[in-house]
Amino acid sequence: MLAETICCAVSAAGLAAAAATAYRRRFLAATRVAAYALVPLGLVLTGAVEWLAGTAFSPVAWAGFGLLGAAWLLLAGARAVERRRGRRIPGAERPDPPAVGTARPAPAAGRSRTDGRAPADDFGEIEAILKKHGI
Repeated sequence: MLAETICCAVSAAGLAAAAATAYRRRFLAATRVAAYALVPLGLVLTGAVEWLAGTAFSPVAWAGFGLLGAAWLLLAGARAVERRRGRRIPGAERPDPPAVGTARPAPAAGRSRTDGRAPADDFGEIEAILKKHGI
């Protein structure tokens, strides 16, 4: 009962903060604050708070969380060892390395752009814009 009261008070305070933010014409931020403020109220209405309170004080639940953590550590450790040894991990495709001695074709002299224009053409455009504005 206490947890539900606290969640409702947090939601009410959050909605008040959202209203104050909206009053300052920061509607996007107010929407975000309102969304976060409605989460505790939603948890109360779905019964998740009661479940969470029952789980937090259950030794069986904590043993289950410990086993899940141990399983995660074992999987992460096995993956790290596989990576260190250089074995391929099933489902993880690696691209083939480029062949030795292959190089990109060099661009034509004075043509460093991909559209084929010389870099000097850019300065002409810039000069035209500056002249247009009287600079």
